[in-house]
Amino acid sequence: MANACILSPMKIGNLQIDKPLILAPMENVTDAPFRAIMRRLGADMVFTEFTSCEALIRDIEKADKKVTILDEERPIGIQIFGSNPDSMARAAQKIEQFKPDFIDINAGCWSRSHVSRGECAALLKDLPNFEKIVREVVKAVSVPVTVKTRLGWDKESIVILDAASMLEQAGAQALTVHCRTRNQGYKGKADWAWLEAIRKKISIPLIGNGDVKTPKDAKALFDLGCDGVMVGRQAVADPWIFQEIKEFINLGKILPHRSWEEKVKICMEHLLLSVKYKGDVYGIITFRKHYAGYLHGLPYAAKLRNDLMQMKNIEDIKKALESFSDKLHHKGIDL
Repeated sequence: MANACILSPMKIGNLQIDKPLILAPMENVTDAPFRAIMRRLGADMVFTEFTSCEALIRDIEKADKKVTILDEERPIGIQIFGSNPDSMARAAQKIEQFKPDFIDINAGCWSRSHVSRGECAALLKDLPNFEKIVREVVKAVSVPVTVKTRLGWDKESIVILDAASMLEQAGAQALTVHCRTRNQGYKGKADWAWLEAIRKKISIPLIGNGDVKTPKDAKALFDLGCDGVMVGRQAVADPWIFQEIKEFINLGKILPHRSWEEKVKICMEHLLLSVKYKGDVYGIITFRKHYAGYLHGLPYAAKLRNDLMQMKNIEDIKKALESFSDKLHHKGIDL
């Protein structure tokens, strides 16, 4: 078994990071405000939401907004998806203007709407087209190209070992593997056992993904030979997960939870970024998914969350959080 302690720093193009912790691309979640906050809270790399190549080459405003990045997010990859090699190459050329550190190809999303069009995880059923897409994108741009995929379409068609070799030969400079099949979606348990075999098949960096919920999970993936570890849904449930992983790996222990003062402070900062980036109405509405993560484990938080979910005015939200903080302070709560 590979030992995480002797792994060399992960290298993608000119980017070099030792055992990076990476925020996964998640639709309607990893917008610019969330990415910026996650970088501040310990993520070494982030990805944009996945964006349709067809929407990009048609200059759809919403698509352009998804791939617009801020300097404080770097290093960052822009992730695109599609089934047509020419469209993928043209979209990749367009997004070079945003100067991403790398461009990532999505071959992992399992949703029926995408796979029915031959996109995302459907590429695992058409390896020749998958290979052509990667080759055409690599040829079209000067920035590094990476790929995120799954083990296979279903348990009867695990193709990841052949796909991994093919992707490296096609020019991919790193590979992220979500250790489930397309048919699993997010059900069942991610099968990390495949990571050791994948590591032996390729020389490019391998990033492990799937069911990373605790610092011990992340260490286990590094011990299996992964060069990097990607965290998705757990970063929403616990925005401090990246810091917690680093503390566990570097110090060998899990430190106490963050104080309620820090949780409320970062929650408010994230909300203000969301409003600044998206406007008052949309910024508040789309932020609601994050209240549970920031306020998890705090006393009296259930009622506060219910109230916040109904609020539509930023000043009302500020007052509610300030009142909540005052209540915890006066009761001497110390987490």
